Amino acid sequence: MHPGGKMIPVRTCIGSRARAPRPSLLRVVARDGRVVVDTTASMTGRGAWLSPTMQAYESAVRRKAFRRALRLDSEPDTSEVLHYIETLEQPPPLSTTTEETG
Repeated sequence: MHPGGKMIPVRTCIGSRARAPRPSLLRVVARDGRVVVDTTASMTGRGAWLSPTMQAYESAVRRKAFRRALRLDSEPDTSEVLHYIETLEQPPPLSTTTEETG
């Protein structure tokens, strides 16, 4: 239960099959034969939920879970989801300034 007394919705990741609170998962939807990220979780149409990790993404691709969860006729292009997760997992840039000790 949420601190305000409200229940937090729980969804199942199509990659890992783990249940998690909805805010911790990434919603994806199909658009014109490709899978796009729905960052606001408000796009129309059938959506699927994915843990925002490379491991969950690779598992979903290997298991053909995008096609099944989104009820598509053929394997969709998931490159946008891959790019989105890659940007999330990139380490922050190293500082280019150096501190001088005096």
